[in-house]
Amino acid sequence: MVAGEMRSVSYVQRVALEFSGSLFPHAICLGDADNDTLNELVVGDTNGKLCVYKNDDSKPWTVRSCQGMLTCVGVGDVCNRGKNLVVAVSAEGWFHLFDLTPPPSKHPDASGHHEPPLADEQKLVFKQHIPANTKVMLINDIDGDGKFELVVGYTDRVVRAFRWEDLSESSDHISGQLVLLKKWLLEGQVDSLSVNPGPDGVPEMMVSQPGCGYAILLCTWKPDQQPLAESGDSSATSREAPVRDVILHQTSGRIHNKNVSTHLIGSIGRGCTKADAGSGLFALCTLDGTLKLMEGADKLLWSVQVDHQLFALEKLDVTGNGHEEVIACAWDGQTYIIDHNRTVARFQVDENVSAFCAGLYACKGGHNSPCLVYVSFNQKIYIYWDVQLERMESTNLLKILEINPEYRDLLQQLGVDGDDVSAVKDLIHKTLYFPEKQPQNSPCQHRGPAGADSSSHPTVAQDSYCS
Repeated sequence: MVAGEMRSVSYVQRVALEFSGSLFPHAICLGDADNDTLNELVVGDTNGKLCVYKNDDSKPWTVRSCQGMLTCVGVGDVCNRGKNLVVAVSAEGWFHLFDLTPPPSKHPDASGHHEPPLADEQKLVFKQHIPANTKVMLINDIDGDGKFELVVGYTDRVVRAFRWEDLSESSDHISGQLVLLKKWLLEGQVDSLSVNPGPDGVPEMMVSQPGCGYAILLCTWKPDQQPLAESGDSSATSREAPVRDVILHQTSGRIHNKNVSTHLIGSIGRGCTKADAGSGLFALCTLDGTLKLMEGADKLLWSVQVDHQLFALEKLDVTGNGHEEVIACAWDGQTYIIDHNRTVARFQVDENVSAFCAGLYACKGGHNSPCLVYVSFNQKIYIYWDVQLERMESTNLLKILEINPEYRDLLQQLGVDGDDVSAVKDLIHKTLYFPEKQPQNSPCQHRGPAGADSSSHPTVAQDSYCS
C-alpha cells in the first residue's frame, strides 16, 4: 500500500458490557429486537444463553435460554408478519424464535426505555430441529418475491434455504414451521452469506468461497413448490443441488491460496446517484489480508493488501453521505475503514478479537448511530459508538481556509498576502507548532479552519495542509 493512503482514527467513545461466556464469530448481531425503532445488540454464547443489550447499560436487558451451543443469531422478519423476531440457531441444529416486542399494556419508563419482559414471558415462541452443524445464517429476501427467507450455511459445505409456513391465520399468535426450499452443495467452506443486486436488479444469493472466490446460488423453486423431503444419510441429492444452480466466480486472475478463508458483504450502499444502475457493490476479504470491492462479477473497483489476518467484514456509513464504507477487522483488533475510492482509515483495538460486528446501535441519545462492536478473547464486549468521520479523503487546509469568508481579511490584518502561498504556509506552520510565538489576534490560534470542535467525534490524523 502506498505510504500516506492510510490514516488513524482516534477519539472514539467506548462502552464496556458485562459478558461471561464464549461465543462463535457469527453469534453476535445488531438489530431492532423489540420493534421500538432503536437497535439492540444480540449475543449468543456456547452455553446456550442469549443476551440482549440496550442503550449503554452494561448488563443485558433480557436473557433467554436456548438448547445447545449457539453458533449464529439474527434479527429480522423471518415469519413475514411485519415485525422483527430474534432467531438463534445452535450447532446441534436447534432453531429458536423469540418475540421480544413488549405487550401493548406496557409503557416505556421515564427515560423512554421498555422494561425487560417478566419471567412468565420468557418462553420462546417456537423451536424446531433443522440439520446440525450450523455455521452462518442470513435473513433476507433472496428470490425477489418481497418475502424473507432463512438461509443457513453449514460446516459440511452445504447451504440450505428455508421459508416460514404459517399454520394459523391469527396475527397475534405465531404458529407454523420452517420448510426446506432448496439445498446447495459447495466446493469449499462457507464463511459468509449475503445478497447483492444482479445486473437486472433482481437479488442474487452469494456465498463466499476460499481463495477470494464466491458463488451465486440460483433460487429455482416455484412459489407453490411443496417442501422438500431431505434424507438424513445423504448430504445432497441431484434434485436438491443440481450443478447448474451453483455458479462459481473468481474475482481476479491472481492465484490465491485455495485454503484461505474468505468473507463477503453485498448490497453496499452508494447513495442516490447510482441506486438503480446495474449490479450492486460487494466486498470480499481474506485471512491473508486481501480486500476487494467489486461491481458485479467482472468489474474490480479496487484491491488492497494489508499485513493483518482479516476474519470479519461489514458495511457502515461513517460519513453520513449515503455511501457505505467497507469495514474489515483482524484478529489482533486492527480495523480498516475503506470508502469507494480506496481511501483507508485505521482503528486499533487494544485486545485480540474473537468476534466483530458493525452497524447502527442506540447507545445514547435515544437514536441509532454508527457503532463498532468487538468481543475480546477475555470475554469482554466493547461498543465504540457514534463512529462518525467528517470525511474520508485527505484534506487540504489551504482550500478549506479559502472557503472561510473571514480568511482573507485576517491575513490582511496580519500583513500576509493571501496569494503568497509560501508566506501563508509559513504562517500556518508557526500557528500550529509554535502558537506561543504568534500574535494574540492570530486567526488560527483558538479554533480550527471550520471553527468547530471535533473532540467528541472520531478524527483522522495527519491531514495535509500543503498538498
